Amino acid sequence: MAEKAYTVTLARDFQDLIPEFIENRRRELQALRAALAAGRYDQLSELGHRMRGIGTSYGFDRVSILGGEIEDQARIADRDGLAARIAEYAEYLERVKVVYE
Repeated sequence: MAEKAYTVTLARDFQDLIPEFIENRRRELQALRAALAAGRYDQLSELGHRMRGIGTSYGFDRVSILGGEIEDQARIADRDGLAARIAEYAEYLERVKVVYE
């Protein structure tokens, strides 16, 4: 079975910013995992809110979508839903490829 790939196409103007953006998302993933393990739904909601705001700004719409879902699930303390979204986010960060025009 082929692995799912995620491709983000960006203007070359973003090329210098993207490595740091991706590294920040990886740190964010660790924070999400830690907050879930600690049952910190308030922190999960805040992190999801930030993800929702920043993803699209950089052309990473999937980050914004997942952030919104994380924020919403944190508000209702849906631990299983949060675990699934965080796993999706980890997969996305592992497989995302950036193409510059």
